[in-house]
Amino acid sequence: MKLLAAVTVPSVKPRKKRWPRVVGIIVLIIVLLIACAGGYVYWLVNKSLPVIKGELRISGLEKEVTVWRDESGVPHIEAQSEQDLYIAQGYVTAQDRIFQMDLSRRQASGQLSEVVGAKAIDRDKFFRSFGLRRAAEASLAAYSEESKNVLEWYAQGVNNYIKQAKESKSLPIEFTILGYQPTEWQPIDSLTIGKYMAYDLAGNWEGQAFRYSMAQKLSPEKLQSLMPTYPKDGATIIQALKDNPVDLTALAAAAVTPDPFNGSNNWVVSGEKSASGKPMLANDPHLGLDAPSIWYETHLSAPDLNVSGVIFAGVPGIILGHNQDIAWGVTNLGPDVQDLYIEKRNPENPNQFEYMGKWEDAKVYKEEIKIKGEEPVSYDVVVTRHGPIISEFAKDQQQDTALAMRWTALDSTTELEAIQMFAKAHNWEEFKKSLEFFDAPAQNFVFASTDGTIAYRGNGLIPIRKKGDGSVPVPGWTDEYEWTGYIPWDDLPTTVNPKEGFIATANNKVIDDSYPFHLTDSWAQPYREARIQQVLSGKDKLTVEDMQKLQFDRNNLQAEELLDGLIGKVKNNSDLRPVDKEVLGLLQNWNKVNDPDQAAPMAYELWMQKFDDVLFKPEISDDTMKLFNNKAIVKDEMLRKSLQGEQEPWMDEKGGLEKVALQALQLAVDQAVSLQGKHPSKWQWGKFHQVDFPHPLGSVKPLNLIFNAKAVPMGGGRVTVGAAGWDSATGEVNHGAPWRTVIDLSDPQRSFNVVGPGQSGHLLSKWYHNQVDDWTTGQYHMTSIVPAIYRNAGNELKLIPD
Repeated sequence: MKLLAAVTVPSVKPRKKRWPRVVGIIVLIIVLLIACAGGYVYWLVNKSLPVIKGELRISGLEKEVTVWRDESGVPHIEAQSEQDLYIAQGYVTAQDRIFQMDLSRRQASGQLSEVVGAKAIDRDKFFRSFGLRRAAEASLAAYSEESKNVLEWYAQGVNNYIKQAKESKSLPIEFTILGYQPTEWQPIDSLTIGKYMAYDLAGNWEGQAFRYSMAQKLSPEKLQSLMPTYPKDGATIIQALKDNPVDLTALAAAAVTPDPFNGSNNWVVSGEKSASGKPMLANDPHLGLDAPSIWYETHLSAPDLNVSGVIFAGVPGIILGHNQDIAWGVTNLGPDVQDLYIEKRNPENPNQFEYMGKWEDAKVYKEEIKIKGEEPVSYDVVVTRHGPIISEFAKDQQQDTALAMRWTALDSTTELEAIQMFAKAHNWEEFKKSLEFFDAPAQNFVFASTDGTIAYRGNGLIPIRKKGDGSVPVPGWTDEYEWTGYIPWDDLPTTVNPKEGFIATANNKVIDDSYPFHLTDSWAQPYREARIQQVLSGKDKLTVEDMQKLQFDRNNLQAEELLDGLIGKVKNNSDLRPVDKEVLGLLQNWNKVNDPDQAAPMAYELWMQKFDDVLFKPEISDDTMKLFNNKAIVKDEMLRKSLQGEQEPWMDEKGGLEKVALQALQLAVDQAVSLQGKHPSKWQWGKFHQVDFPHPLGSVKPLNLIFNAKAVPMGGGRVTVGAAGWDSATGEVNHGAPWRTVIDLSDPQRSFNVVGPGQSGHLLSKWYHNQVDDWTTGQYHMTSIVPAIYRNAGNELKLIPD
């Protein structure tokens, strides 16, 4: 034992665990890799930022051009000839917006699958069927040599940029992410983008398709409630719809439908009603809200040309704006310029259709759709005497009956010709003359000039029909429903210097019942126009600040009309829950203004939304609902009639207004509770109703965190002058006025503007999202066409002939 005790046994220290050190090294490596990757991405993005100072050599220029970008990123292009001016405009716009431009021409041309893959095939087939690019090609031949030159010069400028960016490997990061490079710009690309905007603002084919679909399943009484008006020969037409059914399931599922709230506000005020003593003009076109904006603000200066305003990226010139003598703006007139024709196909030959008792050959366009990573897909577009077959682009093209569409914009039109003339007009007569060339889309133009004139014109090609009113599809196998021409140009609605001292439009009815021609029966809801009229008539002397405040106005006249009556219908119902009663109390005390920090607008807007579900489902599917483009007007009328005690079949079938209103209210309350908690007083409209200006790549997470703006609470709504349409499921504000402008003709060399979210399409540009705060709070920047002012920012770029 002593021996054992004498033996010294060395102590063994426990081995330290090495895994924390290993994990630390791994984490460090990952952090370094992320940092390197982030640094590379930053370098790549930064490398594609436009050169805005110094000198660049550009081929095609005759003389040096100077481009000054002001503090808001607006390019002021000074050239000594129109050739150099439009080459420079193409180059500069491409610097800021080339990815947007490329995506725009691809969407309109049906070429998205080539860069995003097979998920875009149906969309490509849809636009190939409509044939916007074919229509652009047909239009090009109608242009003057001067306008063709403008298109060529602009394309040359764009291609200068594309070539330089490819050589220097400085294309925007979006091209790297999607793994492709833009092809050369063609003049036809600019016209195709213009045709797409005409499509986005036309919007009555889908209503016809919707009513056609509903005619197959509804009683005559319920169908009539969905109609803007009953056709004069309604029994005959509706019987034709029933006798010749077309399966529109695929069309409804895949159709790319314009937003039914696409429209605008505009107004002009005479010098007698303005504080400055000169006319004022305000315009805020309502379209989708995206990054970058659909509008690109530019100032163009050359001998005999000095014009400032906005244009669609990819199109030369200025479509809305002012020069040193005049200002002009537009809203959507929205006439019936699209007709669907029911075509009977020859069972022995799928490319022949009956007309006046004979089989007639249709044109067949052989399309090849390129698909990223896959083999191309062949696709035939069939075009009858009335237009392209649009009912079966996603299905087998062998049905006995099909729908063809006739549309003014598929004819040869010359809007770019008018745009060039707008810029050089100095008075109403010259501006009116230019409108002879503006055919599609039909628009409400307002005009003001330094000579004191204010004017309005509803302008564009508007068909005259033998029979029918554009409300439903009509038989195409007979000549009974053909177009016989267009409303004569001299008979289009026109007003000059009215005694009221102002003119305003908001997609409202612009004619009275004495007007001898049919425009449409589907006008916008009247609330924006009514509020504009209310404000303009309520003050003797209006200021620029009044105009700006009105463009941002959030007074809800729909709530003024309907809310008290709806509350009266449900407030004594025994099925009301405590939370429902609390919500009704908030609504009763509401000032009817859609402010973002209030609870009542949240409750009201969700309540109105839930009427859709209670009234129209399950009879109308979600896909078919996309085609229901006059739904808001129909629903208003159903509520209006029911509040007045009139019979309404959709309402009566669901148990009457009291039951429907209670059910819709409780669905709205449940949704609000799930979103913002069970205490209605703490709800806020702006927490749900937010705008983030999504980028096309922002739909792919986590790219939304990089490309989209930070979500900002937004007031207003679909029926307020300060328009802010929203996604019914998410609350995302996706529609409104990407551009607002106010011009006082006492100083026509400046205008007050905001472009949401900003001028640039480049992620790292200081002008990418810099106008979000201004846009969401009703603020403006001043754009001057006075060199001494816009040059102050110091961003001088010289384009040198190469």
